Amino acid sequence: MPRVVHFEISADDPERVSRFYSSVFGWDIQRWPGPAEYWLVTTGPNERPGINGGIFIRQGPVGHVITIDVPDIDAYLRAVTEQGGEVVVPKRAIPGVGYTAYCKDTEGSTFGLVQTDPAAQ
Repeated sequence: MPRVVHFEISADDPERVSRFYSSVFGWDIQRWPGPAEYWLVTTGPNERPGINGGIFIRQGPVGHVITIDVPDIDAYLRAVTEQGGEVVVPKRAIPGVGYTAYCKDTEGSTFGLVQTDPAAQ
């Protein structure tokens, strides 16, 4: 069964919001060294329940997003549209990580899908 594995926060000023979450919750937030402007958020030790996330530069009306790990992103993108949802950012590769896409559910809420594949280019 696919599970929520990540959250994302969009921001006009990622460094400002990083300082906010670090100060309020003590989260460790570091800029990702990859090809995109992205900040990785560690919310606590792996021994405790919870998930980690990321911060990205806002590029539209996206607020907070959950990301769901799926074994076959193409199959889940088809299921989203078959069930009345919408793909709002098509599948794209994140080199060395996998594939990701963003969708809207039937109520207009945005969520992400990720398929892990270290060979993704």
